[in-house]
Amino acid sequence: MTPRDGKAVRRPPRLRRVVGGVLAAMLGWLGSPIPPSAAEPPMPDVPPAAARPAEPAVRVFGSLPDGREARLFTLDAGGFRATITDFGAILTSFLVPGRNAGDPATDVVLGFDNLAGYVGKHPYFGATVGRCGNRIAGGAFELDGKTYRLATNNGPNHLHGGLVGFDKKLWSARPHVGARGPAVEFSLVSPDGDEGYPGQLTARTTYTLTAEGELIVEMEATTDAPTIVNLVHHSYWNLAGQASGSIAGHELAVFADRYLPVDAGSIPTGVFAPVAGTPFDFRPELAPRRRVGSAIEALPPDAAPGTPRGVDHDYVVRDWQPDGTLRIAAILKDPASGRTLEVRSDQPGVQVYMGNFLDGTLHGKAGAVYVPNGGLCLETQKHPDSIHHPEWPSVRLAPGQNYRHVMVHRFTR
Repeated sequence: MTPRDGKAVRRPPRLRRVVGGVLAAMLGWLGSPIPPSAAEPPMPDVPPAAARPAEPAVRVFGSLPDGREARLFTLDAGGFRATITDFGAILTSFLVPGRNAGDPATDVVLGFDNLAGYVGKHPYFGATVGRCGNRIAGGAFELDGKTYRLATNNGPNHLHGGLVGFDKKLWSARPHVGARGPAVEFSLVSPDGDEGYPGQLTARTTYTLTAEGELIVEMEATTDAPTIVNLVHHSYWNLAGQASGSIAGHELAVFADRYLPVDAGSIPTGVFAPVAGTPFDFRPELAPRRRVGSAIEALPPDAAPGTPRGVDHDYVVRDWQPDGTLRIAAILKDPASGRTLEVRSDQPGVQVYMGNFLDGTLHGKAGAVYVPNGGLCLETQKHPDSIHHPEWPSVRLAPGQNYRHVMVHRFTR
C-alpha cells in the first residue's frame, strides 16, 4: 500500500500471513463443492410403495335387474377396512382390527353379503339417502310460492327420498388415493321431477379411510333450480360385531341438551325440548355413561300405542353454528370389547335411531339374524321436516350455492 506521500508502508509479517491464509482459504472454497451446511436441505426420499396407501380395490358386486353392473370398492388403511358399493353409495362393511396382534378384525356394520340384499327391501343399511333424508310431513312442501308433491312411502309422509331414493340408484364412481388415504368419490345426477323434487341436482358422496381409523364421509350437491337437500348417511353400527345381537349393552353419549319430540307419525312437533329427566338424556356429563338399554326399556313419553321401544329422534347438537366447524355429535362404546365410535359433523342435528323396527326377519352377512335393536344409527343432518319450519337451519338450495355435509367416524379399540 502506498500513502499520498509516496512512501510504501510495510505490513508486519504476522498480518501478511493471516491475510494470505484467508485468501487461500477463500480461493479453495470457491473451487470446491458447497459444504453440506450451506447447501439446500436434501429432498425427502420418496416413500416405498409399501408405505403409501394402496389404491382402492375394485370387483364386480352383482348385476341389477336391468342388467347394469354394480361394483364393490375396498379401502384399506392402518389395519381398518371399508367396503362400499356404487349402488346407493352404500357402506357394506367396516372392519376394525383387533386390539392385539393376531386378533381377528370385527365387522361393525349391518348389511348383506351380496347385491341382491340391497336391491330388495331393507331399512337403508349403510346407504346415502336423499334427495332429502328423514321425514317430510304430508309428502309435500311449498317453495317460492309453488307446491311440490313428493312420493309418500311412510304412511302419509315422505321418508329418505321416496320410493326410489338415492339409496336405490347406481352412482358413478372414481376410486383414488387422496391426501388423507384411499377414497372413492360417487356422483349422481337426479333429474328435475325425480320423486317429485324440483330442479336437476348433482350430488357427490366421498368416502375416505385414514390410517388413524377415521371414516370420513363428505356429501355435496349443486342444483340448476331452487330445491331442498338433506343428504344423510344411514349405517347401523354394532361395535360388538354385526352378528352379535342387541346393542342394549352399548354405552352412548349424545352432545345435545335438547331433542325434537314427534307426533304419532314421527313428525317433529316443532318444539326443542330439554332431554333432562327423559329417556332421551344421554348428555356426556352423566356418570356413568348411559347404557342404550335404559332407553330401549323405557317408552318415550310421546310414543303412540304399539311403538317399538327405543329412541328414534333428532337431537340438537350442542353449540352448533353454521360455520362448517366439525363438532362432536355422539360417542358410542361397546364396554365388552372396548371399541369406541366418535361421530363429528358440521350439521345441526343427529338422529339417534336404535333399530327399533328390526324384527328378526332380515338375514344379513354370514347369515346373521338382525334382531330388534340389533344396530344403532347416528345420522347427522338438518332437522327433520325443516322445510315446514323456516326458523330452523334451512334445507333450501339455490343455483350457485353448494350444499356440503361432512361427518367423521373415528374408531378406537
